[in-house]
Amino acid sequence: MSLTLHAHPLSSFCWKVLIGLYENDVAFENVTVNLGDPEVREAFRKLSPMGKMPALRDTGHPEGARDETVNETSVILDYLDLHYPGPVRFTPADADAAWRVRFWDRFFDHYIHHPMQRIVADRLRPKESKDGFGVDEAYAQLAKACDHLESVLADDRAWMCGDFGLADCAAMPALFYANKVQPLAERWPLSLAYLERLKARPSVQRVLTEAEPFFQYFPEA
Repeated sequence: MSLTLHAHPLSSFCWKVLIGLYENDVAFENVTVNLGDPEVREAFRKLSPMGKMPALRDTGHPEGARDETVNETSVILDYLDLHYPGPVRFTPADADAAWRVRFWDRFFDHYIHHPMQRIVADRLRPKESKDGFGVDEAYAQLAKACDHLESVLADDRAWMCGDFGLADCAAMPALFYANKVQPLAERWPLSLAYLERLKARPSVQRVLTEAEPFFQYFPEA
């Protein structure tokens, strides 16, 4: 098989790429990376110099010989658009439509996903290393982003930018885990409804089913 995704079923950023692969029924090998194993971690760093998951390896393609390692989730979905296209195009060909999709992709990654990860990471720290100020800052940023998202979703859109695409792949893991650290039902009903629409897609259901055995390791408050 020419495509191999090095990832972990619990990793939120890995979900973003998995959703894209499943949406277009792309054939690939899914290799689980255990960063807790020093040998595995060292081997993975050769694919991802910053040690971030996922990493996509492409060692062959119908167009001809190929040997590529692709990092960063948005870039991986761009790569799939280019070399493994399917019914879902993640970023539109139209330049104006594309920058709008990319804005929302960045919005979910930077303003919902990253603060959520700061909160979760702090839960994993020993008591003496907790960062109360940083967590409060992350909660505030998360709330600000959800407030903005709620106002945008008031126009009754189904997906962020017309057809399902890159922005929605980014939204699902960000909102799924954000809902665990700061329940959307308390203040953002439209964002929660959007998350439920995302969860209803077969690609997302498949991702959640694969991740379910690992949810026991998610740190609760």
